[in-house]
Amino acid sequence: MERNCMECGEKVLGRIDKKFCSDLCRNAYNNKLNSDANNLVRNINHALRKNRKILAALNKDGKTKLPREKLTTKGFDFTYFTNLYTTKKGATYYFCYDQGYLPISDDWVMLVVKQSYLE
Repeated sequence: MERNCMECGEKVLGRIDKKFCSDLCRNAYNNKLNSDANNLVRNINHALRKNRKILAALNKDGKTKLPREKLTTKGFDFTYFTNLYTTKKGATYYFCYDQGYLPISDDWVMLVVKQSYLE
């Protein structure tokens, strides 16, 4: 029985359960199969890294209060963050890896760096 490569259609030689003619075809097939999921994850990771970079650039002292608009104008996306920390008093900090912010009001945020006691 003749088998053909699932990627390029060439004849497959070797083991009976072999599906591809080469590693190149196997990788190309699987990359196409997973490209939608990879693009989603890649885009989210890009947004998270960008958010972290913006927070780190604006928070040189480890704790800074600034207008929310300043983050927005730099391209910060408030929908992406890696984790939350809620204090006993009910304040919720949003973190992008080790850099975070606390919404103080509709117009102001407090930038912070994650401390070991928050873990």
